[in-house]
Amino acid sequence: MTTIESPINVLFVGESWVKHTIHMKGFDQFHSTEYEEGAGVFLECLDRAGFDVTYVRAHEITSRFPRSAEEIDEFDLVVISDIGSNSFLLPDETFLRSEKSPNRLGLVADFVQRGGGLVMVGGYLSFTGIDGKGRYAMSPLAEPLPVMMLPYDDRIERPEGVGVEVCAPDHAVLGGTPSDWPELLGYNRLIAKPDATVVARVGDDPMLVVGEFGEGRTAAFASDLAPHWAPQEFLDWPHYAGMWTSLLAWTARTEKA
Repeated sequence: MTTIESPINVLFVGESWVKHTIHMKGFDQFHSTEYEEGAGVFLECLDRAGFDVTYVRAHEITSRFPRSAEEIDEFDLVVISDIGSNSFLLPDETFLRSEKSPNRLGLVADFVQRGGGLVMVGGYLSFTGIDGKGRYAMSPLAEPLPVMMLPYDDRIERPEGVGVEVCAPDHAVLGGTPSDWPELLGYNRLIAKPDATVVARVGDDPMLVVGEFGEGRTAAFASDLAPHWAPQEFLDWPHYAGMWTSLLAWTARTEKA
């Protein structure tokens, strides 16, 4: 397990959801509700490596996500995974009561400009997302992210599996991660900005893109960190933890032990 020399303070946002299910049994039906989180393996890897993680779940953004530069500057890195821009831009006080509130994604963009790190991980509500509901191209994160986003549903579903080509194997963001990645089952189609670096790709589409914005670093990982796009083989990959810890440490500008 790769460890870090000093704790990296990570603000991790997303990867949780609520399912409402209708059970049909002939004439009768009933409902059930389940709450789920998808980042368990990922967060365990960060914990074992010595990262200091604050986890803000999807339904907690209004109450727990930083509202000021002072609050967000307590972190080295913000990681956003599978949660749409509306959850940041429509907090309860604005959507329910028509009150002004801080633009939380604007805070993130300014945070990166001052030297913070930003990683966006793919998913159905990342980047543009399913039916265009992610909407990050219309948000303040469009500028710091190292990719341009499509104006329509950007999902590429590959149920047969698709291989990843590592085209910059010596880039420090990988920390020596081998190039034989397990196959993935889908990703968000992105376009690398001209001044960004494509570290890995699927065919002509970027998979891992890194760049700089102001004094900070940013990274876009086009696929998922957990099912369904990331199958169990990806989570069981011996280099899963090393790849993520390297990616986050590089983006936070922290040297690894």
